[in-house]
Amino acid sequence: MKKDHSQKAAELFCSGANCAQAVFVAFAEDCGINETMAMKLSSSFGGGMGRLREVCGAVSGMFMVAGILAGYTTNDPKEKKDGHYALIQELADEFKAQHETIICRDLLGNLGKSTSPVSDPRTAEYYKIRPCVKFVITAAEILDKRFFNV
Repeated sequence: MKKDHSQKAAELFCSGANCAQAVFVAFAEDCGINETMAMKLSSSFGGGMGRLREVCGAVSGMFMVAGILAGYTTNDPKEKKDGHYALIQELADEFKAQHETIICRDLLGNLGKSTSPVSDPRTAEYYKIRPCVKFVITAAEILDKRFFNV
């Protein structure tokens, strides 16, 4: 059965989830994790990792899903680890092909690096100046294409 997680990811983001949570929680059931645990596990990665504006949270969420669906363990052969890192680089390249970078502060442009741990209130103005929902959608679409043939 084909799945389309991008709409769920967008809805999660627009209802208050951070970018990493929106992507990761959209795939929680497919990853065998309940939504509460998925929310908590991905909570640190929003705002480019704790609002540091480093790697985009949507990208981090995408990588977390890929880790569960195709990751490796210490018991796996080295080739599996190398193959997984190749997959992560491919996912990053797909995201970059659409948005030029995976770095939050560059994606946000005029918002720059944050020095405050305090999140901004989710107001209409917040959504007007943050293009994050399109990054969440892109990450979910990349995963759907790669793992669910959507």
